[in-house]
Amino acid sequence: MKEVRFEDLMENVKSYISNERELLKIIKAFNVASMMHEGQKRQSGEDYIVHPLSVAFILSEMKADSDTICAGLLHDTIEDTKMTKEKIAKEFNTKIATLVDGVTKISKMNFSSKGEQIATNTRKIITSLDTDVRIVIIKLADRLHNMRTLQYKSLEKQEENSIETMEIFVPLAYYLGIYKIKSELEDLALYYLKRDEYDAIDYELKSIKFDVIDVFKKMTENIGNLLADNNISFEYKERVKSIYGLYKQTQKGKKIMDVHDLLAIKIMTDDIKECYLALGLIHSEYPPINNKFKDYIATPKTNMYQSLHTTVFGTDDYLVQMQIRTHEMDKIDTYGLAAYWDIYNVGAYAQMEEDLKSHFQFFKSITELDAMTTNNRTFVNSVKKELFDETIHVYTTKGDIIELPSGSTPIDFAYKLSPSIGNNLSIAIVNDKEADIFRPLKNKDIVRIITDPSSHGPTLEWQEKAVTMRAKRLIKKFNETKVSKK
Repeated sequence: MKEVRFEDLMENVKSYISNERELLKIIKAFNVASMMHEGQKRQSGEDYIVHPLSVAFILSEMKADSDTICAGLLHDTIEDTKMTKEKIAKEFNTKIATLVDGVTKISKMNFSSKGEQIATNTRKIITSLDTDVRIVIIKLADRLHNMRTLQYKSLEKQEENSIETMEIFVPLAYYLGIYKIKSELEDLALYYLKRDEYDAIDYELKSIKFDVIDVFKKMTENIGNLLADNNISFEYKERVKSIYGLYKQTQKGKKIMDVHDLLAIKIMTDDIKECYLALGLIHSEYPPINNKFKDYIATPKTNMYQSLHTTVFGTDDYLVQMQIRTHEMDKIDTYGLAAYWDIYNVGAYAQMEEDLKSHFQFFKSITELDAMTTNNRTFVNSVKKELFDETIHVYTTKGDIIELPSGSTPIDFAYKLSPSIGNNLSIAIVNDKEADIFRPLKNKDIVRIITDPSSHGPTLEWQEKAVTMRAKRLIKKFNETKVSKK
């Protein structure tokens, strides 16, 4: 991997930041970081400054603002040098100081065990979303570069870091919609955790990529002519499914060539209307597999991902997934909330914070779990179980998506909507049929809750059957209040 130079960083930054004062601030941050890390080496033998410089470069690829770039350069100074949060605030500003402090691990001197230290620092990372979402984005860039250079660590550290990456950082990247980083982290972690499986898929993929060059060429030329003839302005990208994505499919017993989205062509148009027009034109040329069509434009994913997905019978008997979206959607589909830097520029951070807190279900869930849990290990385990492990998406009768941990019941669904709906739950209708309120819901179920204000309310058995901590807490609170009133 090519070593990043300061000139590379500044070339990236100058492509979207022109303010001289902001550029000088970044230069100053690099100089301060270089001075503070002087004499320090990474396990690779490189000067330590290579790491924060690489983190800042990753952030610049997302077109991060100057404060975030500076924080990327300075992110290890509090932890590994004599720099303090107060000094950073004085030399730069309080925002940069807050960002650097946010990514700084709490010293191991404060803990009686390594497990408690890990849990506390993990909680700090997750809950920093409530302080400033940029802290988590910096941490993801930090983890990505560390995973890219993991070969210099011991085998034990390689496994430990890879497991932590899959359990904590991959879900965070997913929930923030940063698919580009999520996908690379998954592949890197798999490389160190399941090397034989990784190598086998990688070997087969290299052959497939060579074989499908003509498939992509013929289809993109044909589709390009089709769209151009209908006055639809577009760009396109090609992709072959990631190694980790294929690993998950092979674990389900599928052969790589049978994976319906092994190959994908992404079409970017100017507006939503053209997306649907393009879809119709593509279907007129390439027959679709009906059960593989998904409209994430009309119904976005819970991390704001939007696109039309359709799998068609393509050239030379290959199945090809078509992903059709606008240019702005494509930016968000690549970098999620971090794409706001490119889309909104000056007002990006404020829009990130507003949308995170108003539109992202997982943020509300984390905030609730944080308020309910004092023990750090309990908090981290609850987040892993309810948010970072397997989840299901069920629908309200209005078409709204509700995200729940796998195994959730209509009780959990009702309390996710509101405490009063949960407390007054009388009947659950799942896919137009009355269902047992203790029965686990399935992905894509459509759920309607019928309430009865005159009901006796939730019983302690409900508490046992519920999966989410929110439902359990609200049921317990209801019954305690009922007892106290007697």
